[in-house]
Amino acid sequence: MKAKADMNCVGKTFCAFVLLTVTVAMVPMENIRVSKIAGSSVNLTCGVISRGDLVVVTWKIRPRTGNHCALAYRTDQNKTDRTNCSERMDWKSSPETDSALQIRQVTLTDEGCYICEAVTSAENLRRTYTLTVLVSPEVTLTCYSNGTAVCKAAAGKPAAQISWDPNGDPRTELENHTDGIVTVLSIYSPRETSITCLVSHPAWNTSQSKECPSDNGNMFLRHFSICAGLLGIFFILVFVFFCKLHCGRICY
Repeated sequence: MKAKADMNCVGKTFCAFVLLTVTVAMVPMENIRVSKIAGSSVNLTCGVISRGDLVVVTWKIRPRTGNHCALAYRTDQNKTDRTNCSERMDWKSSPETDSALQIRQVTLTDEGCYICEAVTSAENLRRTYTLTVLVSPEVTLTCYSNGTAVCKAAAGKPAAQISWDPNGDPRTELENHTDGIVTVLSIYSPRETSITCLVSHPAWNTSQSKECPSDNGNMFLRHFSICAGLLGIFFILVFVFFCKLHCGRICY
């Protein structure tokens, strides 16, 4: 009888394990892609959860680099747990009233997968986020006297897009850094009129523009200065010549 009871216990345990595995496997998967600018904050929600039916909610954070971490809350014990999570990652408010996760001052190290698993008395819920961090590039435009213009979008993620107005045939160079950071150089040469460098990036609502003025005015000034200098030298030589001629006549 005892052996039969043990067999029944083992059978019930096995059935419960199989049922739990099937239940977890049947939980609907929802993968949401989120992009945030470095330095901003982001709130990730678990979806619509009945607070009265909630049993346990867990956030599993799996960054692309670094250690995994987790936040959990159990309603029956009114207890929260956290493992290896930084101070910038925490419940948005209090887990007993809101299961959302808040990440303050997002950095590139926060990129990765964020999974919310909630168990209620009625169902199990699972929501997955893929977080991507955008880095705004620094734009500079250098205009050289030989007619060459260099537009630079430094340290952006992803790489910025550079175009010119009017359209030309620029040369583009990419410099790849760590963590997907890219510096883009666009070299426009030569230029005869005023040109504008246009830079677009996903971190901006609108593109940025910088202008190189026309070089015609500078060319005119340079030519005028050269001509004025030559005329000045000519008049000096003429003046010296007449002075010597006049002195020679007096002496004679």
